[in-house]
Amino acid sequence: MPGDSVERMNGIDVLTEGFGRLDDLVRTAVSGLDERQLAERIGPQANTVAWLVWHLAREQDAQIAALDDTAEVWTADGWADRFALPLDPADNGYGNTPAQVAEVRASAELLIGYADAATAASVAYVSGLTDDRLDEVIDPGWDPPVTRGVRLVSVLDDAIQHAGQAAFVRGVLLSA
Repeated sequence: MPGDSVERMNGIDVLTEGFGRLDDLVRTAVSGLDERQLAERIGPQANTVAWLVWHLAREQDAQIAALDDTAEVWTADGWADRFALPLDPADNGYGNTPAQVAEVRASAELLIGYADAATAASVAYVSGLTDDRLDEVIDPGWDPPVTRGVRLVSVLDDAIQHAGQAAFVRGVLLSA
């Protein structure tokens, strides 16, 4: 409306706002749970809160690092060593078996720390872009070809869905 002093958001602002919400979603999902609860399954093949949070951070980290042509914070900042998981350091959880899901055990503090670091890298990357870069085709192998903006929305959507799944599992665990 004329006379409003509210600034208009552009695509970069929207993506930055979206990624910026992940830290709170992760904290809500894991806070107050001990390592046993974080690794508990609500069904024999179900993902755990620990795996869901680790995976949302790993996927975000891997995809943003690829877009930015930088190293993943998982290895570059020593998170792989701190977690000391019996998985390949390149593993990001995609396609993990139930046995591999069970291998992801960590404290809430460690999960929050890594998720915060992955999100910080995402926000830094997105904040350095301009709206016109969102339209750049980064993967022509799809029909339609994938743009940088579409990939970023996909990364954000995946992370938000996994955060919601982790919150759901938390709710089931705490109501049992």
